[in-house]
Amino acid sequence: MGKWDKYADLARELLEKLGGASNVAGSAHCMTRLRVSPIDRSKVNMDEIKKTEGVLGVIEEETIQIVLGPGVVNKVYAEFEKLLASSVDFNLKETAFKNKSEIDRKNAKPFKLFLRRIASIFIPLIPALVASGLITGITKAVVQAGWLAGDSQLAIILTVIGSGLFAYLGILVGTNAAKEYGGSPALGALAGILVINPAVGDISLFGENLLPGRGGLIGVLFAAIFIALVEKQVRKFIPQSLDIMLTPTISLLITGIVTYIVFMPVGGFLSDTITTGLLNILDFGGVVAGFVLGATFLPLVITGLHQGLTPVHLELINAIGDDPLLPILAMGGAGQVGAAFAIYFKTKKASLKRAIGGGLPSGMLGIGEPLIFGVTLPLGRPFLTACLGAGVGGAFQAHFGIATTAIGVSGLPLTFLVHPNQIVLFLTGLFISYAAGFIFTYLFGFKDEMAVEFK
Repeated sequence: MGKWDKYADLARELLEKLGGASNVAGSAHCMTRLRVSPIDRSKVNMDEIKKTEGVLGVIEEETIQIVLGPGVVNKVYAEFEKLLASSVDFNLKETAFKNKSEIDRKNAKPFKLFLRRIASIFIPLIPALVASGLITGITKAVVQAGWLAGDSQLAIILTVIGSGLFAYLGILVGTNAAKEYGGSPALGALAGILVINPAVGDISLFGENLLPGRGGLIGVLFAAIFIALVEKQVRKFIPQSLDIMLTPTISLLITGIVTYIVFMPVGGFLSDTITTGLLNILDFGGVVAGFVLGATFLPLVITGLHQGLTPVHLELINAIGDDPLLPILAMGGAGQVGAAFAIYFKTKKASLKRAIGGGLPSGMLGIGEPLIFGVTLPLGRPFLTACLGAGVGGAFQAHFGIATTAIGVSGLPLTFLVHPNQIVLFLTGLFISYAAGFIFTYLFGFKDEMAVEFK
């Protein structure tokens, strides 16, 4: 049986345990997780899903997040979608799910729901952010090392390829934000353009010219969400025959005026407050702040809410030119790697060794979910000792002020995104986190009798 058949079989098995195609309202995926929206959770056999071979873990949130690992999730998702498309009346399902979803949203805690929505806006952008960040970072490192002249055509071409996303990121964020809040994606893109348009500098309000991009992605989010809400309200009063002309026009005019008078100044204030606050925490807290931030990041990964930090990273880069937070949080994955090595050398269980062997390469490359959900979290105590190891690495990164010039996956690939003169320090902190996670886990975090579920 070929690999592709294996992915199709896994997709079929998961669909069956999710209650069948008629119980699935929709699906999506990120780098490691298949995210499924069930209509009736009582029909989902969660215990059997967790026991399915190939499933590394399951997170029960607004969506059911099935951790499959990088690469695998893309192939399983493709097969999963084929099964849905061939057997389901999506209109009927979506109507039923929307009714249930409205009830769930009303019962959800507002702050947690807000973070989930922010994550939904930025998760689809992660592949583009990773690709652009790596191309930009590697180009800078190669130029800094003297292997490529900065004014050469090749360097210029690579810089243009890598930097394009960050120049127009507001358009993509606006598109996704409007879609998330029930508006037209194209109007969301226009909301992003309202903020980043260079011509904004010609506008003078209250005796001062506006600054293009002022408010950053926070201003874009405000504008895009607002235009989606305005569009839905305006549509209620516009005759259907005039809807295509009047609804978008009125929505854009209202949003444009409010954006320049309110959203850009407020977004700028909030951006300055967030970035200044984080920098003050790192300046005054030093190694203590680095330890706490590094050690507490993995619990956010478990819930998937870590994606809500993406706009914070981007705002730091936009405001001060680099991001000192990402290298600290990246130590979370490094602590897991160290803990996994310790378990590998200490355990006698072949199945546990196989699970670690399968998760270590992706863990070292910045994808931590396979090790988290497949190894340390099920074992319990190793997850905590991994967090302690992450804290030690985070303290090191904070002490030396390591910062990235773009965002991307953590682990070894992040080396290309830190300032070229900080590469050695970053790698030193990374290996310190590996070592700390290993030592804490080997000495205090693991005994072979803990691995009762591994044969």
